[in-house]
Amino acid sequence: MNTQEITVVYQWKAKPGQAETLQNIYAEVTKQMEANEPGSLRMSCFFDSEKDTLVVYDLFQDAGALGFHLSTTAAGHFPSLLAVAVPGPFLF
Repeated sequence: MNTQEITVVYQWKAKPGQAETLQNIYAEVTKQMEANEPGSLRMSCFFDSEKDTLVVYDLFQDAGALGFHLSTTAAGHFPSLLAVAVPGPFLF
């Protein structure tokens, strides 16, 4: 079976006064991915303080690894992310 790595790039715009909380949530997401998701090959976050926007770059081993992430780590943090930020475009 041939597997293909999947790259996902997306952003979150912090709600007023929530930039630090957004960054803290993603620090925890990164920690959990490193500990629990062997199919997550890379995660990089870049914060634009002028726009209060977090840009995230994820690289997954394959579709199974992406699905695992979405159903575990991502699902666990999504409600708290929506409380402090507005999702921007997601590019696959």
